[in-house]
Amino acid sequence: MAKNKIILRFSVITLLILLAALSRLIPHPANFAPIGGMALFGAAYYSRRAWAFVIPVISMWISDLVLNNVVYGAYFDGFVWFYRGAWFTYGAFILIVLLGIFTLRKIKVPNLLFSALGASVIFFLVSNFGVWFSGTMYPKDFGGLIACYTAGIPFFKNTVMGDLFYTALLFGAFELSARRFPVLKKVNA
Repeated sequence: MAKNKIILRFSVITLLILLAALSRLIPHPANFAPIGGMALFGAAYYSRRAWAFVIPVISMWISDLVLNNVVYGAYFDGFVWFYRGAWFTYGAFILIVLLGIFTLRKIKVPNLLFSALGASVIFFLVSNFGVWFSGTMYPKDFGGLIACYTAGIPFFKNTVMGDLFYTALLFGAFELSARRFPVLKKVNA
């Protein structure tokens, strides 16, 4: 029975992350995305740390494949496996998982708020550095880096709103489900 409980819990967590990743395909404001929420949710609920990295990253990559090759396919020449700067986005994602592993050992509202805001800051810093480093829009000097971060400030509000929304949605949905279906509660295995 315990093994079935573990499989069910794993499946529900994975399904929620996949659904969050697929929500990126729905029209939304720029940077209002599930990235921070997915990373934190995986970090908090997967019993094996490796899954906290693997499942959310693969889910995001699958949604990137659809976005880059279907939704925005006209902007690319050929099939896109990874877009320019993707390594910085995925690097930020991995750092957010690490943040969640350390800050969400106890799932409480203050920890969730701190983690979601930390996720936004990490994503802002790393992704904008990636735009500056791998792009051609800004000079490769300190002034260019500052200009890149300055240009990203208007998008930061939506990043924060998206991280808070998806963190609340994923954690709230799972906790409500676990209250309704106690079989989803953590099993020591």
